[in-house]
Amino acid sequence: QVQLVESGGGLVQAGGSLRLSCLVSGNIFSINAMGWWRQAPGKQRELVTFITIGGTTNYRDSVKGRFTISRDNAKNTMYLQMNSLKPEDTAVYFCAARLEGDREYRSWGQGTQVTVSP
Repeated sequence: QVQLVESGGGLVQAGGSLRLSCLVSGNIFSINAMGWWRQAPGKQRELVTFITIGGTTNYRDSVKGRFTISRDNAKNTMYLQMNSLKPEDTAVYFCAARLEGDREYRSWGQGTQVTVSP
């Protein structure tokens, strides 16, 4: 079992920045990838970015060059640095973990709201 707790959301004006954090606990050695997802009102949850156990990262096109995923293994924490925010980035952001042997993300945090005003 893995437990995830997000923090760092809030209200920011377009063009501003926020950094989300995801504190990980539990059986962290079973994790082979972690990702940030988001869900806007009336839309499906979408994968924003992920980082594998080996450090490989991937971003959806709409956030490339603006968002950066990183992790601090000593602090058991994953981050999402979001710059040049746009109103269309408004959503609830979730961190999630994919465990060894799984093809899907099955461990989820509670989510943190990010609101970008025009």
